Amino acid sequence: MEKDAQVWINKAIDLALEYGPKLLLAIVIYIVGSWIIKKLMKVLRNGMSRQEYDKSLQKFLLSLAKWALTIFLIITVISTLGVETTSLAAVIAAAGLAIGLALQGSLSNFAGGVLIIIFKPYKIGDLIEAQDELGHVKEIDIFTTKLVTPQNKLAIIPNGAMANGNIVNYTTEGKMRVDTVIGVGYDEDIKKTKEVLMEVLTSNPKVLSDPAPSVNVSELADSSVNFAVRPYCKPEDYWSVYFGTMEGCKIALDKAGIEIPYPHEVQINK
Repeated sequence: MEKDAQVWINKAIDLALEYGPKLLLAIVIYIVGSWIIKKLMKVLRNGMSRQEYDKSLQKFLLSLAKWALTIFLIITVISTLGVETTSLAAVIAAAGLAIGLALQGSLSNFAGGVLIIIFKPYKIGDLIEAQDELGHVKEIDIFTTKLVTPQNKLAIIPNGAMANGNIVNYTTEGKMRVDTVIGVGYDEDIKKTKEVLMEVLTSNPKVLSDPAPSVNVSELADSSVNFAVRPYCKPEDYWSVYFGTMEGCKIALDKAGIEIPYPHEVQINK
């Protein structure tokens, strides 16, 4: 019994002498490597900020660099422990192929993220419409784009769909047209109505003078003459101008004595 115990103790000592230094060296390499990666990421971040890189591009490149450096560090640590790196590379390649087949959608989103970063159809802060969602771009990740909708909801859209779908960017040109329709009765004076509606637009400080707002007869409907009331504004002022125009037109028309038609109940005398 004592001989067996001594054998096991000798084996433990031999293993400690053989692998102990390697293990300690691997731990040191991991700690030092992690510290170096942290410092390198800080240098890269500061360098990109000085070069005024786009925020979304910064985040993407920093994330990619961190992953690459971390993988390199892990391979170095495993190699220090005595594991054959060539066989490890083959295992990683096989695992990568299996994972790639299982995550085709994620790879598509990754590729979409790369295309978005390169071609920049939108950037953080832009007001866009895509995949039936309207909102300001909050964040562009490697796999997804996050929008904040007018209802203050967070919409998370895969980059694969964003890169392959239609995107309407309302911010790029810096100006948006607000389309509203106001109807008045057939007995009302068209010229006077246009003047009243135009006054509502020109008195709103958020309505741009260039391009100039317009008021035009757009339709002779069944019970009303409809006017296309179209002011221009900055993208961030869209909803303020939209609601302000609707409310302002109603108040101004009432004040001018111009009727806005509405369904009337027909009284039948029995």
